[in-house]
Amino acid sequence: VIKCKAAVAWEAGKPLSIEEVEVAPPKAHEVRIKIVATAVCHTDAYTLSGADPEGCFPVILGHEGAGIVESVGEGVTKVKKGDTVIPLYIPQCGECKFCKNPKTNLCQKIRITQGKGVMPDGTSRFTCKGKQIYHFMGTSTFSEYTVVADISVAKIDAAAPLDKVCLLGCGISTGYGAAVNTAKVEPGSTCAVFGLGGVGLAVIMGCKIAGASRIIGIDINKDKYAKAKEFGATECISPQDFKKPIQEVLVEMTDGGVDYSFECIGNVGVMRAALEACHKGWGVSVIVGVAAAGQEISTRPFQLVTGRTWKGTAFGGWKSVDNVPKLVTDYMAKKIKVDEFVTHTLPFDKINEAFELMHSGK
Repeated sequence: VIKCKAAVAWEAGKPLSIEEVEVAPPKAHEVRIKIVATAVCHTDAYTLSGADPEGCFPVILGHEGAGIVESVGEGVTKVKKGDTVIPLYIPQCGECKFCKNPKTNLCQKIRITQGKGVMPDGTSRFTCKGKQIYHFMGTSTFSEYTVVADISVAKIDAAAPLDKVCLLGCGISTGYGAAVNTAKVEPGSTCAVFGLGGVGLAVIMGCKIAGASRIIGIDINKDKYAKAKEFGATECISPQDFKKPIQEVLVEMTDGGVDYSFECIGNVGVMRAALEACHKGWGVSVIVGVAAAGQEISTRPFQLVTGRTWKGTAFGGWKSVDNVPKLVTDYMAKKIKVDEFVTHTLPFDKINEAFELMHSGK
């Protein structure tokens, strides 16, 4: 058993608490990882807020991390002690019908136990002050050591800077993949990206790499425009600057609507606007943002009858074990940006400040 520091969420709506936790050794088909760097994501904040129906407490949150394998349980063959890895919240077992289908990346092998906050055998590897602590998204990267299933880990280039590539564990991969895998953006196309946070910037990067000729960034926070343009946005607009709905503005700006639109916020009203901003006959709108539990999307069916397509994406459609190492390689070869997404680097015990920076849009 390893004793180490972790940021424990004891209950919903309260700040994280830095505690000494005990991390049990990995059982069969499990891997214990020393987490070197972790990022914070709105999904962590969503669960912490208490709005997540799958949220269980006390829990160690975090799902964008990178580290070194400390030890492996019996039967583990893909990684060994000392390997550099990224934990995966969408695993890839290679055996379930989802993994065998090229149309999806949604491996279901451990979905049920992962959603309940435990390892595949139904138990936890974390304890603190004599209490069992739940796992989160199969990764729990807000701990100096974590235990994950062996199908939830990608071995990456040992030379990669872990404080940067941890972002490939969720945000960058999600946005980039939404553009290149889910939408399959084509050269010369016009795109609209709603929400210019980390995921939105990654979508812009993907649209640019795919050869889009016009990329319109949409956000009410104008402080984000300069960064969006750095990533490839050709122009940025705020819905608050117009008297009419933003979808009408976009349809007028683009002679009938955009070829591709992306919702990167998790707001069902914006999801509707993103679909309705698409061009009749061929426009495709991708939902990337995660809306709160119980919310529903709506539009007039005529929007779809007249040739628009509504899609969604999780982790950008990447089959995780196969593709995360390739994304790291692409980053090392300077084919995709990663460093540019990092705005602040804080010591682990300042993790609550990181959440404050995220909530304030900084």
